[in-house]
Formats: sequence, C-alpha cells, structure tokens
Amino acid sequence: MKKVLTLAAIAASAIIAQAQQTIDLFNGKDLSNWKFCVENTDTLKPQEVFTVKEGLIHIKGKPFGYMYTTDTFENFRLHVEWCYPIERTNSGIFLFVQDPAKVWPNAIECQLCKEKAGDFVLLGGSDVAEFKLPAGKERPKFPVVKKFNDSNENSVGEWNCADIICQNGTITVFINGTLQNIGTNSMHKKGHIALQSEGGDILFRNVRLTPIK
Repeated sequence: MKKVLTLAAIAASAIIAQAQQTIDLFNGKDLSNWKFCVENTDTLKPQEVFTVKEGLIHIKGKPFGYMYTTDTFENFRLHVEWCYPIERTNSGIFLFVQDPAKVWPNAIECQLCKEKAGDFVLLGGSDVAEFKLPAGKERPKFPVVKKFNDSNENSVGEWNCADIICQNGTITVFINGTLQNIGTNSMHKKGHIALQSEGGDILFRNVRLTPIK
C-alpha cells in the first residue's frame, strides 16, 4: 500500500510540474547561465573542460569539477539527457548544491556512472533518511544509497534520460523511465544544480527544469 501511495504521489507531482512553465537551463548555444568549479586550473581552464559543440554540452571529465546554474531552485522536476560518446564512464547530476566553490560541495549527487546511474552519493555532509550508518562504523567520505533495480543505462553512443522530481525534501529519480531511487528528508531543499566532470567524455542535452508549485 505504501509503495502504491508513493507512486501515486509521484504521478501527481509530475502532472503538477507539467502545468508549470518549463525552463531550458541549457540554451543550446553557450553556457552563459552557468558557472564553473574545477579541481586544478593549471591543467585545463574551465572553458576547456566545459564546451558546447553542435548544440550539445561536452564535458571532458578531467580535471574533476562541475558546471552549476547561476540560480538556485527548489520544488522542481528536472529532465537531463546524457550520452557516453567514447566509453561508458562517470559523471553525475548534483542537486541542492550549497557551496559551489568546493570541488566536492554539500550536495546530493544522482550518479551517472556506468552501471550505477540512479544511485545517490551524499557529498559534503549532505544526507537523506535512507542512508543508515551501521552501529560502530565511521561515516564514509562519500556515502551511497543504492538504486532499486539493475543498471539500465544505454550503450555507448546512445542517449539516456534522467527525470528527477525534487519536492519538499523528497528526491525521486527515474533513469530511462524506470524508478531507480527515492531519498526523503534531505538536509537541504533548495540549491544550485550541477553537471559533473569526473572520469571521461560525456555529452548532455535537453537540460530542462519545470517548477512545482
């Protein structure tokens, strides 16, 4: 019964979101409404790590870092499409970024790493109720809340989509249409959104946000 009610609430949120105005966070031309944080600017400058080619965001993956929205958001549905152009590699979507000057900010990452897309990684001390620390254990640097189902990312060169609903501290993640994770009682309910550079080449398109009121 609880699962049925949860899915019903998700569906209701989606209907509400569709009734609101959708915002294109990426305009298809440039990254003028994004800012950048990279681990080592002596290696590559941000404008070399994050570029736009043929209407797509291209992120090199090295050095580590991320591009983040100039604005902050709360209560929204986020749609992001991504593709591994060379090999299935690593990246993530950061939600509720609090301190974007840090390479590993306080944020909840929706993992896009190969075979792990949909996991939550709790960055910088962030938390959700679903993470349970075993008694007597030290909290890991990057706690993980595993996804519900087997990996369902597409092959190299094929596009994937993440649909993420953030509402009143609950984060619901669909990967390629499959419900993969739900995190509740998140520490923060508002913040920047970021796309990560971590590991290798990755492409993004159709980065769209729909407010939920």
